[in-house]
Amino acid sequence: MVEKYHRWYSQNLGLDVEMLVFGDRGYPIILFPTSQGKYHQNKDEGLIESVRWFIDEGLVKIYCPDSFDWLTWYNKGVHPLERANRYNWYDKMLNEELAPWAMHETGVGKVATAGCSFGGYHAVNFALKHPDKVGNLFSMSGAFDIKQFMDGFYSDDVFYNNPVDYLPGSNLADLWHMNIILGTAEHDICREDNNRLSNILGQKHINHWLDVRPFASHDWPVWREMFPHYLSTIK
Repeated sequence: MVEKYHRWYSQNLGLDVEMLVFGDRGYPIILFPTSQGKYHQNKDEGLIESVRWFIDEGLVKIYCPDSFDWLTWYNKGVHPLERANRYNWYDKMLNEELAPWAMHETGVGKVATAGCSFGGYHAVNFALKHPDKVGNLFSMSGAFDIKQFMDGFYSDDVFYNNPVDYLPGSNLADLWHMNIILGTAEHDICREDNNRLSNILGQKHINHWLDVRPFASHDWPVWREMFPHYLSTIK
């Protein structure tokens, strides 16, 4: 399996970004780590190994960047307004740097986004804000309401990074053409988050699959089962 390490200076973040890339061709997937996870977490936890076949066959190329949660939503050392502003910088890095890079390298017109736990938030937020760049969305046990990190503060920058708030009013046409899977589990601490987002998608008649795995919980074993299944649905 081809594996490459990349590090570059992001003009949007004003910081270096570290990333592992797996594969040399195929549909580009931006795979986010869990809460405050590093770029190598999905490899360390066996999620990359679970989809080795797809990578070796040249079906997908997976980009694993840092989350920068320590800079944004999890940064209790700055005002909530600053946390939201910094997340906008992260979103711009993804939108203006990483996604175009992945599309250019693979020659594919859109990317997929994926992630487990809070990585599912990153995947969902980027896909729903930029459906012109995302053709497939795979969230595994995601949580989608970031107001819990805001200490009661609310602003437009919070609203437009909170999928359960902005999605009801969004009419971006590409949303209705995206392959969307929300994976959760019977005993998942984030199951209600997924039910809530699924209900919003359903009310808008946006086709999607709410996949609830029986007897499972919020942990890597079920995510390692979900991820290869979801990659088999890429369109």
